[in-house]
Amino acid sequence: MSKKLNFSLLKKDSLIKVIIDNIKSLAIALIIALIIRSILIQAFVIPSGSMKPTLLEGDYIFVTKYNYGYSKHSFPLSLPILSGRIFYSEPKRGDVIVFKYPGDNSTDYIKRLIGLPGDKIQLINGDVYVNDILVVSEKIDESVPNSQYDISTYKETMKFDSQAEKTYNTWRLKRGLYKVDYISPFYVPKDSFFVMGDNRHFSKDSRYLDVGFIPKDNLVGKAQIIFFSINGSFLEFWKWFTEIRFERIFKPIR
Repeated sequence: MSKKLNFSLLKKDSLIKVIIDNIKSLAIALIIALIIRSILIQAFVIPSGSMKPTLLEGDYIFVTKYNYGYSKHSFPLSLPILSGRIFYSEPKRGDVIVFKYPGDNSTDYIKRLIGLPGDKIQLINGDVYVNDILVVSEKIDESVPNSQYDISTYKETMKFDSQAEKTYNTWRLKRGLYKVDYISPFYVPKDSFFVMGDNRHFSKDSRYLDVGFIPKDNLVGKAQIIFFSINGSFLEFWKWFTEIRFERIFKPIR
């Protein structure tokens, strides 16, 4: 009787030990994942078309967190672990950046950085001037296939003495005079940035008062690469063969 009792206790102790070991392993894995997400790299999915043609709905991207240093927005739920920004390195014009929307400091936005602190910005007929230098814009496609709107594709080139040439494509509506295409000269405030979406007439960005300038502390990271892309729901795996955009997988974000 005593042997059976001891055997039962032994099995119970072993089971408890296994459970405790598993909990420890899960906790360690979670901590490592949080460290990687906060300090190194984080995955995002693109929910809208504001960055077309660079990024499409259903693109899954990796964003590196270390490029611009760290603030509380580097951490999950923007935990107030840090005050201000540490290890800061200024972004470059033309970078595709993820940041917290200034209106609520919690929603993630992704746009292209156009103006740095102190830059003079002006828009004339959709053309962008930075410090009185035109961001060269060349129409490369008269229309976008399968679009319900009359859209043309432009290649924009940023070339400034202080940084390497940056080239990317944008979309613009063809007809009409649009208010967001004409902005009087202004200067970007200290510790702030001016951003625009590549889909110029379908992007809520710094041209609108409810977005405005992006504070330095709201920077989350730099968009680097598309690691997966699907024209539909990721959960509908039975459609993957026809819906996955294989040509976009591992495509660098320019």
